[in-house]
Amino acid sequence: MNQSYLICNALCIDGSGREPLKKNLFIKDKFINYLGDEKPQADVVIDAKGLVLTPGFIDTHGHSEFTLSADGRAQGKISQGVTTEINGNCGISAGPIYNDAVKQRASDFDELGLKPWQSFEEFYKALSQRGFAINYATLCGQGNIRASVIGYQKGRADKTQMESMCNLLNEAISIGARGLSTGLIYPPGLFTETEELIELCKCMAKTNPNLLYVPHMRSETDFVIEAIEESIRICKESGVRLHISHLKTGGRANWHKIDKIIDLIENAKAEGLEITCDRYPYIASSTDLDTILPKWVFEGGIEEELKRLNSPDMVKKIKSELKRENPLIWDEILVSSVYYEPNKWMEGLTIKEITERQGNNDPIDSLIAIIIADKAKTGGIFFTMNEDNLKKFLSLPYMMIGSDSAVRNFDGITKKGKPHPRGFGSFVRFIGKYVRDEGLMTLQEAIRRITSLPAITFRIPKRGYLKEGYFADITLFDYSEIIDTADYKNPFHRAKGVKWVFVNGTPVYEDGEFTNKLTGMIIK
Repeated sequence: MNQSYLICNALCIDGSGREPLKKNLFIKDKFINYLGDEKPQADVVIDAKGLVLTPGFIDTHGHSEFTLSADGRAQGKISQGVTTEINGNCGISAGPIYNDAVKQRASDFDELGLKPWQSFEEFYKALSQRGFAINYATLCGQGNIRASVIGYQKGRADKTQMESMCNLLNEAISIGARGLSTGLIYPPGLFTETEELIELCKCMAKTNPNLLYVPHMRSETDFVIEAIEESIRICKESGVRLHISHLKTGGRANWHKIDKIIDLIENAKAEGLEITCDRYPYIASSTDLDTILPKWVFEGGIEEELKRLNSPDMVKKIKSELKRENPLIWDEILVSSVYYEPNKWMEGLTIKEITERQGNNDPIDSLIAIIIADKAKTGGIFFTMNEDNLKKFLSLPYMMIGSDSAVRNFDGITKKGKPHPRGFGSFVRFIGKYVRDEGLMTLQEAIRRITSLPAITFRIPKRGYLKEGYFADITLFDYSEIIDTADYKNPFHRAKGVKWVFVNGTPVYEDGEFTNKLTGMIIK
């Protein structure tokens, strides 16, 4: 039987947005058993004088399907106070993985020594057998669905293919997926027309209109306005709710569009559409390095992409398009991770620095050489955003924090490369820098954004509040200390200020030390 815990003398912020109160909280058998002024008898008493007691933080944008399966300790998230993740974002989920998708995802399994799975059920079984430290909820990736049915080709889905995709989506929903995500800058999402997305969302709405459409939109840069209009149209015509992933204005030429973006969203909300968003509190984004390339390069999958990059005629065309349509600032693009050991020296360097070290004259030649050498598995960090816009987005009352990162640990198989520091600091940076130091909002409002608002949005029952009868997902932190320490050159640095983290009534972070208890649950 689990030990019982009494947390005394803490400043209690319950997730509702109400004023903090001094309360005592009693944990027994995974649940909050009591919250009030009395002090029930407990096996362990924690004097939390000077600390803030809140619900565990909910990361609305995780990518932990593979890393959590490989090493479930989730230290980078736990040390920020995160107790639950929403995964399956950007069109990429744990399932379904059939047909062409199997080949495309093979390296993800190989890199972490995982036995391949295909369905969500197989994934859940494998994850449960290994054990994991934080709660896992998921969306279903449209990229998985389309790749499993159509592959990585252009073209509209025919009636039979559409039925197959709807069946895969409904199967995912039946075992707990909370909606459909898209990655419309990645193959095969980028080959998908708006009408096909509307049809998929209509299939979802027939099952449950409270489910979410969660897009990584078709553009977050030059065509961000059109991308938001498309997202709103999809939800209006299908009848599902909208949650926009990592809302941003990328590229200096687009920073001025923020007011138009907010107006579009708030006008749609005024018309009755439910819209929420998430964002990480950094001005650099991170994704696959090859997303810089023209979209036609990706047709047919990774093997076809690499063939094109090895063709002098195709490279000439690629260079012409990049120089004409997408002028890049090469010292603002950093290589964050590589797949193959001989390329490790590139990690943490910008494309400009790599070009200079290699003695090349053209950064595009270096870019293409990196992608070829790493078989299109290279990760990049892109410094394209604006601090004032970030603060404006964070201030929106329907904005949550999503790290847009996979769980990592401070040792072991997931300690690789130089991943974006958001995976180690998003939540403590939000609280320490933007709430405490810059006064962007009250602390109780900030806690609402990372606890109850995500729980309500993603329909996560009995979490997100400090309430009797709710699961004991708890975070205790020192408000005067809380801050991130990870940076772009050295991301594997633990956050400061978080003292205790409970997941389902068991401490996974105890007085600033990991317990390595694997008490997470799959939230179906």
